[in-house]
Amino acid sequence: MDNLLSLLQQEPTVLIVLVCILGLMVGSFLNVLIYRLPVMMHSGWRRECLEFLQMPAEEQGETFNLFLPGSRCPACKNEIKAYQNIPVFSYLWLRGKCGHCGVSISLRYPLIEAFTGLCSALMAWHFGYGLPLLFGLLLTWSLIALSFIDIDHQLLPDSITLPMLWLGLFLSLFSIYTDSHASIIGAVAGYLSLWSVYHLFKVLTGKEGMGYGDFKLLALLGAWLGWQYVPLIIILSSVVGALIGIAMIVFRQHDARRPIPFGPYLAAAGWLALIWGNDLNRLYLDFVGL
Repeated sequence: MDNLLSLLQQEPTVLIVLVCILGLMVGSFLNVLIYRLPVMMHSGWRRECLEFLQMPAEEQGETFNLFLPGSRCPACKNEIKAYQNIPVFSYLWLRGKCGHCGVSISLRYPLIEAFTGLCSALMAWHFGYGLPLLFGLLLTWSLIALSFIDIDHQLLPDSITLPMLWLGLFLSLFSIYTDSHASIIGAVAGYLSLWSVYHLFKVLTGKEGMGYGDFKLLALLGAWLGWQYVPLIIILSSVVGALIGIAMIVFRQHDARRPIPFGPYLAAAGWLALIWGNDLNRLYLDFVGL
């Protein structure tokens, strides 16, 4: 074990490759999380509504959580074998089709796995061996899950956001990414900034421009990175979100009446700030003449 740890410290290439492989495996789990967690949330809300309305509870069917039942083909319902579930490789080996019925499998699954592996490798390249890499990977994987859940359901689950927010505040005690002073102010500033925009927009238009999950996500990023990066994250996410949203509407890929989830843009901006925040902040300050 000591030899392995020494190798990871002395050979960055080995660390990057191993972290990339780990990211691919985590990406496979994230595919499950992204699909199942919203289903579990909706089921829980339905049970709570029935209980509140004092209506009979629905019969409990098959156990459904993040681990049970095993992964199955949505078409033929056959269970996917372990060798058919190797990240990216199995998709290529099976030529993007179910090994039982031959129905096409969405390209999204291997793309999420590959994207998670790539982001994980970039974290290893940037931070190297140590605690910043370990916790940076946890944040990266959480942001990927939150982004795709928001894209699919316009939800940013508290079960992911709040534990990561508290973890960011806890890590500030050890000044891994920022100190406690900056972290606490960052969490407050992150939440209140979007909260204020939300209520101002609602007063002016009578409509809701974003959800409370966005407030919590920016508070999470403020807790991890400190208040200094909150303005940068807001600017980056707003500019990218506006450009992509306009492009989607112009090219008729999105109904202008349907809200565009803001969480993915916040997550992307926060992740970029985690790695290149100092450089981006310096460019911004130079641009505005400060």
